Amino acid sequence: MSTIEEVGSKAERLNRGCFCITIDRVALVEALNREVGSQDFAQGLSRTHPSLFSNVPAFVPAALLAEMGRVIDAVEAAVSLPGYREAALSWAPSIAGLDFGPVGALMGYDFHVTASGPKLIEVNTNAGGAFLNAPLAQAQRACCAEAQVPCEISHSQDFGSKIAGMFIDEWRRQRGAGRPAMIAIVDDAPEEQYLFPEFRLAKALLEEHGFEAVIADAKELLFDGKTLLFDGRPIDLVYNRLVDFALEEPRHAALQAAYVGGNVVLTPNPRAYALFADKRNLTLLSDSERLNRWGMAQNHLDVLRATVPTTVIVLPGNADTLWQDRRNLFFKPARGHGSKAAYRGDKVTRKVWAEILGREYVAQAYAAPGTRNVQLDEGRAELKVDVRLYTFAGTVLLAAARLYQGQTTNMRTPGGGFAPVLEVATRVVGSP
Repeated sequence: MSTIEEVGSKAERLNRGCFCITIDRVALVEALNREVGSQDFAQGLSRTHPSLFSNVPAFVPAALLAEMGRVIDAVEAAVSLPGYREAALSWAPSIAGLDFGPVGALMGYDFHVTASGPKLIEVNTNAGGAFLNAPLAQAQRACCAEAQVPCEISHSQDFGSKIAGMFIDEWRRQRGAGRPAMIAIVDDAPEEQYLFPEFRLAKALLEEHGFEAVIADAKELLFDGKTLLFDGRPIDLVYNRLVDFALEEPRHAALQAAYVGGNVVLTPNPRAYALFADKRNLTLLSDSERLNRWGMAQNHLDVLRATVPTTVIVLPGNADTLWQDRRNLFFKPARGHGSKAAYRGDKVTRKVWAEILGREYVAQAYAAPGTRNVQLDEGRAELKVDVRLYTFAGTVLLAAARLYQGQTTNMRTPGGGFAPVLEVATRVVGSP
């Protein structure tokens, strides 16, 4: 067995058999309260979101995380190809054709770790959880696993500085120089969103790094023809958490007008979503022949061929074949988000199938997620695991895992929730 295979086997055994509670809840509470400047923020979060943070980490071999990094590089390379851009923009709304420079803050690359390596399940442009996972990673304590194999918390250092630099970079891509004074974190009815606590953490982090910051309901934004305003205050940059990716809804008219006119820096924006996160793009990323025709380098082709499950658009012409093979497939709405209306094929009924055929869907070859055993009051449970890498301009900012039961991630599974990624070093203890 090679060193890499040995470490992979150790990581698998640890995910099955390590039940150490590595999260220091006291340290996490102190960190969360300190970040927000409130003595009861973390306690309130514990009451309203009891399954937001898991007690255990997910163990992932460093070699697999490095492979995930190569997948990100390959996707970035694909998006740079004129042929890919033309294809991706062909099914996008016209607003996606506008290019002001920003490339998309806090992208999320979601992976399942399988026996044959990591599989890229999807890419998201408004990936949630980063501002929660950063303090979670810092609140970890030693685990018995460290006596067996070297581990470290993956990509957890200098998160605040990375985020500040990211927003300054996005600003300069559009404005050329300087930095934004006022940043608005924008969503629909933000206080009603499940991850509203994250918005508070994001606001506090931005203020700590010298920005003014507000949390704004998109419908309360105003545009006076020159400036985007919230509560009478000018907004320089919008950190966009909306799931109306093309700004098509009437309540987003002010933001759309300011964006189209170049009067506000919006990140992520409709173009970033169209190029990276529309699920139909997975049909391009899993089509080696087409990528080859567009001039993609062989090393990137090899990476995507091995890691992106084959994906096709659901059409009347292939509907019968997909229905027959549905147990091996996963169905996702083309412009979906947050696992909504996504279905494991073996759970699809005739009624659901009719709904799928009536909408724009893709069918992706099913890649089973990895698993992590956890200890609950009533005994042990096996939870599913996916790994999310938060990135900016192709650079990984933070790694995190999500533990869950059911078809898709939900942040409501007892014992589950966000978990830090413990990177299992390729070098085993005692090796040179």
